[in-house]
Amino acid sequence: MEKPLFLIGYMGCGKSTIGRKLARRLGTVCIDTDAAVEEQEGASVFDLFRYEGEGRFREIERSVLDRVIASGEAAVVSTGGGLPAWRDNMARMNGAGTTVYLRRTAADIVSRLTPYGRQKRPRLRGLNDEELLAFMTRDMAAREPAYAAAQRTIECGGRSDEEIIGAILEMEP
Repeated sequence: MEKPLFLIGYMGCGKSTIGRKLARRLGTVCIDTDAAVEEQEGASVFDLFRYEGEGRFREIERSVLDRVIASGEAAVVSTGGGLPAWRDNMARMNGAGTTVYLRRTAADIVSRLTPYGRQKRPRLRGLNDEELLAFMTRDMAAREPAYAAAQRTIECGGRSDEEIIGAILEMEP
């Protein structure tokens, strides 16, 4: 791997978990943009959304993306769910490396999310299952044009992490 491999997709689709496992398999580093934002700012994503707003969070997230791209490092990069849909981030990632969309349905993601997973995501807090499914369905539809610009798409429904990683590793370079 000579350039970054960006994993994109909706929150809760498995980008962080798949990213860590894939990076280990490839013998490279995994960069999780949400974790990098939290480390840089000394605050959780939830608190940044709450106290500084989504716009400020997206600017910080973009600065992390710019640093990753500028480093030229070959890495697996697990992006935040909204990162590809903000400004020209998707075009930047497509120009700097390989983008892989980990696609899941809203119903699949809802069934995967633990109570902790819901609480740590600012936009999902306090939603019951029905509200969560409706919110995700709308939000995913709004982001789909950005996600669809990925160079590769992996259908993740019903597949294990190992099967997903295998599909990524089998992709044409």
